[in-house]
Amino acid sequence: MSKRKTFITILLCCTVSVFWSCASSGSTSKNLFFQAEACRSELRKSPDKQKYRSYWFGCIRKFEAVHQQDPSGPWAAAGLFNMGSLYEELYSHSYKKEDRQKAENIYRQIVKEYPASIYKKRALAAIKNLPKYNHGSDDIASAKKKFFEAEASYTELLSHPNKQKFRSYWMESIKKFESVYRQDPSGPWAAAGLYMMGNLYEDLYKHSFKEKDKQKAKELFEKIVHQYPDSAYSKKAENKLKGDIQSLILSRETEKSNDKAASTKETTVSAEPEKENNSGLTTVTGIRYWSNPDYTRVVIDADRATSFQNNLLKKDPAIDKSHQRLYIDLKNSRLGNIKKTIPINDSLLKAARAGQYTPDTVRVVIDINSFEDYNIFSLPNPFRIVIDVRGQISAKKDIPKKDRNGQDTASIARQLALGVQRIVIDPGHGGKDFGAPGYFKGVHEKKVVLEIAKKLAEKIRQELGCEVILTREGDTYLTLEERTAIANTKRGDLFISIHANASRNKRAFGIETYFLNLTTDDESITVAARENATSKKNISELQTILNDLLQNAKINESSRLATYVQKELCSTLGKKYNRINNKGVKRAPFYVLIGAQMPAILIETSFISNKIECQRLKDAKYQSTLCDGIVSGIRKYIKETQPTAYFGAPADEGPKG
Repeated sequence: MSKRKTFITILLCCTVSVFWSCASSGSTSKNLFFQAEACRSELRKSPDKQKYRSYWFGCIRKFEAVHQQDPSGPWAAAGLFNMGSLYEELYSHSYKKEDRQKAENIYRQIVKEYPASIYKKRALAAIKNLPKYNHGSDDIASAKKKFFEAEASYTELLSHPNKQKFRSYWMESIKKFESVYRQDPSGPWAAAGLYMMGNLYEDLYKHSFKEKDKQKAKELFEKIVHQYPDSAYSKKAENKLKGDIQSLILSRETEKSNDKAASTKETTVSAEPEKENNSGLTTVTGIRYWSNPDYTRVVIDADRATSFQNNLLKKDPAIDKSHQRLYIDLKNSRLGNIKKTIPINDSLLKAARAGQYTPDTVRVVIDINSFEDYNIFSLPNPFRIVIDVRGQISAKKDIPKKDRNGQDTASIARQLALGVQRIVIDPGHGGKDFGAPGYFKGVHEKKVVLEIAKKLAEKIRQELGCEVILTREGDTYLTLEERTAIANTKRGDLFISIHANASRNKRAFGIETYFLNLTTDDESITVAARENATSKKNISELQTILNDLLQNAKINESSRLATYVQKELCSTLGKKYNRINNKGVKRAPFYVLIGAQMPAILIETSFISNKIECQRLKDAKYQSTLCDGIVSGIRKYIKETQPTAYFGAPADEGPKG
């Protein structure tokens, strides 16, 4: 009897254990299923994640865990079905044969292993509706891959103005997009490839002015319209052919009627000469600004060069315009998908507003609170219009007049006893702009000059007691106009841009220091063209408008600063190194110096293209010695500019600040 009771007890325990195990397993499978479902939901909400197979497989494995947790349980078929569904979705992105096959195999597994499940019917329907696979799917995947490779090549070309001068680089990029089309002429990427070919020929025409390039672009756009009418690129190509734009007319703005009341300060500026481009309009791509209470720089970005006109409108309370307005009309232009109103709200400007003034003119209006003066100029590669607005200078002092020989009776800076308390150091290039390549593989200007700039900043702080601001402290890309804007808005007293020189002649070596001014020296123009990432032709054209931008006081002070720095730099290096070639102080129209409101210089520290000087530029000791020379030059400039301030207060006054 005792044995019988023991047996019954054991049997009951086993039954409860099995029941509890099944219940626990079902509960765990259910939890896993909802976790997997949450993963899929998050994936579907993120187009960026859908580009990577790892995210798809992360969710697939979660549904697989549901099936493996309890293969005979109620959630097993659900887990499998959702695995198949995810593989099917992945196939629509990847076009890989194995993804489609995996989906079909899973659906068939459900039909075979779970005939009583509600998912059998769904699996059969899914198999029936699976997209048919053929060799074209491989073509689609290959065409997609080639498209992104071609797009990378195109982006690379656009970021290198020097390459854009050579037809071979354009044709190389065009052929890559052509291979996208040829890979799968009836596939979804064919029209995209043709459209990008048309874009490239259109851009090439702006450089070559060859009628055949413009005609080729037209033929490609027509081909898209006729052969791919259902493609998303058909409408884009049609717009290219018609030259149509989506007009956004400025809300009832009365600038046009007020042109008669405008001030006389009006200029029309043409960018580098271009033949009329009938295949499209310039697109205004953005508006940027930097400001402080007495200076604001506004930059209008566009995708190609165009002519523009500016005009200053007077206040007109009659039309509820109690402030002045400066407008810039960009001809043959359309407004891109940008923010139309940019609030500025500083002491000088209220806002910048952009609108489609006429079907082929974009008007940018600057609403002004107050100003003393302004300058407008354009820079190429990429094309942008720069507006510098300056406020009234506090505590004005009489500026000395020149004597009858045209020379200053004394240095303006010295007469005004200007202090040097804050120095802005600008390491050239950075980010996607590598600068000049070094003689040795892997050496680039952007890295070398950043190392020099950091050392220079530390030495200036320690030895001169000045505050130092670096325009960049890491591998960051900055536009040339942004660097000057930083110096102005931070109210720098000196601006020093650090660069490394380069030449096709590997034997060229030496050190030179530049300040902003006109020049006829071909070598200086060549250096400026390289640092400006533009052509010598553009530099020559820029010089025709520089007269309006140059201020004699800044030129004179910049020249003196450059002279001190160049002399001390070469002298200091010459004490420790041989073959120090003093190439002297030179003048050139460097974009990075235009608009600087303080003495500004650009130092070409050494030739990175020369074997010996490239090796030196990599060396920390050489960098440090080079910085010693620059600091010595700045010290002498400060001492000569304000001798009393440099030597400090009289002893009986004690320390100040």
